[in-house]
Amino acid sequence: MNIYVGNLSPEVSDEDLNGLFSEYGQVSSAKVIKDMFSQESRGFGFVEMPGQAEAQKAIESLNTYDLKGKKLVVNEARPRRERRGGGSRGGGRGRSSGGRGGRY
Repeated sequence: MNIYVGNLSPEVSDEDLNGLFSEYGQVSSAKVIKDMFSQESRGFGFVEMPGQAEAQKAIESLNTYDLKGKKLVVNEARPRRERRGGGSRGGGRGRSSGGRGGRY
């Protein structure tokens, strides 16, 4: 199960998450998400736990857990939504969208 961990202190590392969640079962991966340019924590991360029951126990136990001065927000991660703009803008290819439509 993929678990979202939010409200992370800037000092929290991948190793901190791994250690905390491994108290509840096997951890496949633990990752604090960082800004692409500054490499500073964006305040959230993800933990992957293969055992469903263990992951659920970790979520229940660690939601609102105080880690390095901040209360964690822990829940099952939702699938990522597509962020690209759809085809609703811009009109068709080779035609202007608006103005006169026909001969001048």
